[in-house]
Amino acid sequence: MHPSSSSLWSRFRKKHPAIIYDAVKPVSIEIQDLTVQYPQNAVISKLSCDFKAPGLWAVAGPNGAGKSTLLKTMLGLQKFASGGIHFHGLCPCDVAYLAQQNQLDRRFPLTVGDTVAMGLFRQVGLFRRYTKEQREKMQIALDEVGLSSFAKVPLQALSGGQFQRVLFARLILQDAPVILLDEPFTGVDGRTLEDLMKLLHQWVKEGRLVVAVLHHIDLVQEYFPHTLLLARHFFKAGLTKDVVTPENMLAAVAASREWEAEVG
Repeated sequence: MHPSSSSLWSRFRKKHPAIIYDAVKPVSIEIQDLTVQYPQNAVISKLSCDFKAPGLWAVAGPNGAGKSTLLKTMLGLQKFASGGIHFHGLCPCDVAYLAQQNQLDRRFPLTVGDTVAMGLFRQVGLFRRYTKEQREKMQIALDEVGLSSFAKVPLQALSGGQFQRVLFARLILQDAPVILLDEPFTGVDGRTLEDLMKLLHQWVKEGRLVVAVLHHIDLVQEYFPHTLLLARHFFKAGLTKDVVTPENMLAAVAASREWEAEVG
């Protein structure tokens, strides 16, 4: 846990009393009978799943199936109606999160270096100078994502794939035991996909837990050994080869359409 996690957890706990933190057990996130309720309907119903580190998990399913909602609920950004989320071996405030690109604003006059440096915010805070060692870590992170000479380039000048590489460099500096990614490969080219997947596999080798929301099933089947297939009240979790089957995919689509008919 980072040095500041204790005070952050105290504030987090006051806002989210139903989210439980246990520092003793190995790193994992255990979801028990989770129901997330929108005004008229349950967007997620009685979901149970156990994400253990080290592990590489995909969260897949039809559009509007509750995938992004699940990540936000795990982060405390979305309240849930019932059930529980148990964090073992880490404080929820130590989880790193990458939102969808369409939720991020690149109009601010920031450079690549400025953005990557945000990964050190927990260590540095506001308006403090970076040490030589921290600047070296920033450069190493840029090297790892193939942007060695981009530190002074403005964000607005980047392609979609380059911008995603910047965000992954920021994740490297956060050095979190658990990393949640929401559609991390949208709009990236094949080479960028391969490079970023190498990072994900390296993180898992280091003992981390990586959970990624993905839309394309072919990516899930090719790169992710474990999958949570989610569609409102329907879910299957486990090895990808056992979960992503024609029968389960049809059941997920049917569950999603059933929900759409109810709210329509």
